[in-house]
Amino acid sequence: MDYRKFNDTYYIRMDKGDEIIASILEICKKENISCAYYNGIGGCKSAEIQTFKPEEGEFETEEVSGMLELVSIMGNIVTDENDKICHHTHAMFAYVENGEHKTIGGHLKSTTVLYTAEIELRPVLGGSIGRKKDPETGTGFWSF
Repeated sequence: MDYRKFNDTYYIRMDKGDEIIASILEICKKENISCAYYNGIGGCKSAEIQTFKPEEGEFETEEVSGMLELVSIMGNIVTDENDKICHHTHAMFAYVENGEHKTIGGHLKSTTVLYTAEIELRPVLGGSIGRKKDPETGTGFWSF
């Protein structure tokens, strides 16, 4: 992984084997970024995609692997009540399975880069957004 800051935006190049979420969180800790938005594209070799099931109050996880085109990743960084940096990330992947083109997307738990990923990270300026736990769902929501 390598990155550069131009004005107030960080441009991140992820390399083979990098885990995207962990790398973004690492940069946020190193650069003291407690609130940000990010997006990007790339090629990955594995991903854990989650879908929240409200009736059960939990996430269902599906793992995919192979040549996964990271069509889009977007998410945010906020800080929870315990000053822990948290992410909320969604992603869409395209891939070929048995000769058919397919897509999968949803809440992204983790994904590992196959050859590269290019991420733009934009810190929030002039304010901060926190995260609080919703008692009904157990998930985290923005707190102002």
